[in-house]
Amino acid sequence: MTQLTIVNRIREAGVVGAGGAGFPAHVKWKAQVDTVIANGAECEPLLHKDGELMEHFAAPVIEGLEWAARATGATRKCVGIKAKKKEAVAALQRVAPQRGVELNLLGDYYPTGDEFVLVHEVTGRLIPPAGLPLEIGVVVNNVESLYNAARAMDGQPVTRKFLTVAGAVAKPSTFCAPLGMSFRDLIAAAGGATVDRYAIFVGGVMMGRLTRDADEPVTKTTTGFILLPEDHHLVERMSQPTPVMHRIGKSACDQCSYCTEFCPRYLLGYDVQPHKVMRSLGFSMMSSDFWSKWGDLCCGCGLCTLYACPEELYPKEACDAARARMRELGVRWRGTSLEVKPHPMHEARRVPLKKLEEHLDLLRYERPAPFVPRDWSPRQVRLLLKQHAGAPATPLVKKGDRVREGQKIADVPPDQLGVPIHASIRGRVRDVTNTEIILEG
Repeated sequence: MTQLTIVNRIREAGVVGAGGAGFPAHVKWKAQVDTVIANGAECEPLLHKDGELMEHFAAPVIEGLEWAARATGATRKCVGIKAKKKEAVAALQRVAPQRGVELNLLGDYYPTGDEFVLVHEVTGRLIPPAGLPLEIGVVVNNVESLYNAARAMDGQPVTRKFLTVAGAVAKPSTFCAPLGMSFRDLIAAAGGATVDRYAIFVGGVMMGRLTRDADEPVTKTTTGFILLPEDHHLVERMSQPTPVMHRIGKSACDQCSYCTEFCPRYLLGYDVQPHKVMRSLGFSMMSSDFWSKWGDLCCGCGLCTLYACPEELYPKEACDAARARMRELGVRWRGTSLEVKPHPMHEARRVPLKKLEEHLDLLRYERPAPFVPRDWSPRQVRLLLKQHAGAPATPLVKKGDRVREGQKIADVPPDQLGVPIHASIRGRVRDVTNTEIILEG
C-alpha cells in the first residue's frame, strides 16, 4: 500500500492527536523519517487512559505504529512507556518483539510525555528550538492516535474517545465513550461525584483547563477530566482571572528564578526563562516585548506555576500571555543561540510524579481507574465542528436528517488543515449551528 493511500485513509477516518492539541495525523505521516515513536508516557496526575488502552488493546496500538512506519519509511519503531505501568508493559511485550518494536521504559517523573523530553529520552536527539520532531527524522503519535489509525485502515472512522474520569468520583474509571457525550453522563457512569460542589479540570490539573460546566461534550482531544471539590486549593488558585494572576506576579515576584531552574525545556537546553517573563510584568509603562521573548519556547507544562514557585505565582500564565503577544507581533524567538545542550542538572532536577501529586494535595485521589467496557446509549451528543488543530469542519448535514453511526457529517476542504467529523451515534440531526452538530439518539 502506498504512502498516499495510507495517508488518505487516516485523513478520511478523522484521526488526530489524541493526547494534546489534536494535530491531524495524516500531515505527519506525509514525511519521510527514520524513527516513529508511540507516546504512551502519560504524565498528567490521576489520568490513566493511555495505560489502560495499552493494557487492553496492545495489538492495535502496535499495528498502528507499523502503519506509521510504513507510511513514513521509518526503520525504527519505539513505544515510550513508564516502567511503572507493569500490566501495560506486559501486554505490549506479548506483541511488540515479534513486530520489531522497541519498548523504551521511562521513569515516573513529570512531564515525561512532553514531545521534546520523550524524543530525547528515546533517541538521544534534541529537536531544534521552535522546531518539530520531523526535523530530526522522528514522528511522534499518541498511542490512542495509533489505535485509531489501525482501525482507520480497516475503514473504521473515529467516533469514540478513550478518557479517564477521576478525582472526587465514587469509581474512578477509564471509558471509551461516544464523541459528543456530556461530562455529566460520564460522571454518572463513574458512580457520581462524592462532593456536592465541584469543579472540573479538563485534560488534567497541570496542562488542562478549569470548567464548572458538566454539560460540556467529549471531543477528540479529551484525555480525561478530574473532579475536585470547589474549596480545593488548586481550584481556588486556577479560578483567578488572568489579569489578577499578572497583577499578583507584578507585585510579588522577587526573581528567585526557581521557575526557570525547574523548567523541563530549560533543563534540556532551550532558552526558556520564565523568571524573565515575570520580570516583564513590571514593564507596564514601557514595552515588555523584549522580555516576553523568553517565554516563546515554553511548552505550557505548568510545573513553574504549580510546583517550582515558592510564592505560588503564575509564571506559566505569564508565558502564555507572552506567546500570545509574540503571535500578535508576528515574531518568532529562538533564543540567543540555536545550539541546544542539556543542562548539567537536567536529570537531577526531574520532578517525580508522586512528589508533584503530594505537593498538589492529590495523593488522596490517586486510585486505579480501570477500563470499563460498556454499551452507550446517550439521548443526545454535541459534536463540535472544531475538535482539532486547524480549520473547523463544515457541516454536511442539515436539521432533521437521519444519520448512521460512522457517517461523515462534517468535513474540511482538502487545501486546509483538518479532518472530517463522523456521527458517533445513530439518530437524527436535532440542530446545526456555527459551532456544533447536535444529534438525538
